[in-house]
This record gives sequence, structure tokens and C-alpha cells, in this order.
Amino acid sequence: MEALFSKLVFQVFPYIALTVFVVGHSYRYYTDRYHWNSKSSELIDRDSLKVGITMFHWGIIFTFFGHFFGLLTPQNFLNKLGITAGMHEFVALYTGMLFGTMSFVGLLILLRRRLGKDRVHATSSTNDIALLILLVIVVFLGTYNSYFKRFDVLYTIAPWIRGIVTLNPDQGLMAPVPWSYKIHILLALALLAFSPFTRLVHIWSVPVTYFLRPYISVRRRFVDIP
Repeated sequence: MEALFSKLVFQVFPYIALTVFVVGHSYRYYTDRYHWNSKSSELIDRDSLKVGITMFHWGIIFTFFGHFFGLLTPQNFLNKLGITAGMHEFVALYTGMLFGTMSFVGLLILLRRRLGKDRVHATSSTNDIALLILLVIVVFLGTYNSYFKRFDVLYTIAPWIRGIVTLNPDQGLMAPVPWSYKIHILLALALLAFSPFTRLVHIWSVPVTYFLRPYISVRRRFVDIP
């Protein structure tokens, strides 16, 4: 029974979450473009948004890229570059503490704003509040693990995640992993599955091309002179 549960959780569930993530975003993009945005409440209450949104965004961006490259890059490859496992763990640990704390504090500010500001709360849906609470829990667990539940992920969680990418996840690698890590990972996967139905869809609409535009756009108009 335990083996079946482990297989469902660490071999089947990740692919369900990722499938919903990909199909859900694609479907919503083609069927619901008028609501494809962050539903920003900046116009309602701008001043209370600045600190929380800035801390959360910068914290979560660096956290994402740290997870992405740190977990998907095999340690054997890093060894060839002169980056030992100890160096890898040191950087991952302390950057995780820094940016995890930044994200968590930013989320608490945003949640307090969403629940405590009458005008913002009046325009908030149950979906908005549920998303914020789920984000708070996921980020809290990740930050908590960095501070208090330090565990060697390089030869357990990291190869398991790479196994998901290569379609061959080894559930046995997750057996010694503490439950705080397991819950963090499973809720993060649940967040991916939930994201197509939330305001998080705006992550695909980052205005990267804005930085490539000229400072001044000049339109030429040709007039025929009789």
C-alpha cells in the first residue's frame, strides 16, 4: 500500500500537474484572452502595493531560477566546472534563505492588503485569496526548510526531478526526504496545476519586447502634393 501511494504521488501526480499546466494555459490563452492578465488592483490602492509586490516579484524570480538551474544541472557537470557539491549547497542554501524570506514577507504584505483593505477585498475573488494562501504555504515551507530542515537534495530530490524531465522518475529517491520537503514539492506541483485558472497566467505576458523598442516611435506619413 505504501509503495502504491509513493508511486502515485512521486511518479503519476507530477505528470498530471504538468499536463494540466500545459493544456490549461494553452486552452485559456485561445479561449479567454480578454481575461489573460494579472487583474492588477494598483488603481484601487497603489501605495499599499509597492513594497509587497516588489519584494515578492524579485524574491520569487531569483528563487525560480535558483531552483531551475540548481536542481536540473547534474552535480557531475558542475564538478567539471570546478563547482563542488559543498559550494553548490552553500550557494543554494543561503540564496534560498535570502530570496525565500523576501518572497514570504512580500506575500504576507500582499495577503494582508488583500484581506485588510476594504476596496481591494471587495474586488477580490475566492480564487485570488486561495492563490495567495497557497503561495504563502509553498514559499513558507521552502524557506522553513532552508533555515531549519537542511537536507542534502543533490542526490535525492534533484535526480528525481531530472527523472521527471527524462520520463523516468525514481520514487525510491524520495524515500529518505523529510516530509516538509515532500509537502513543499507536492504543493508546488499543485500550484502549477492551479495556475492556468488564476491571475498567474500573466507570467507568460512579460513585456520583454518593450526593452527592444526605440525610445521614440515616429510614424511617417506621405502626402501627395497636387
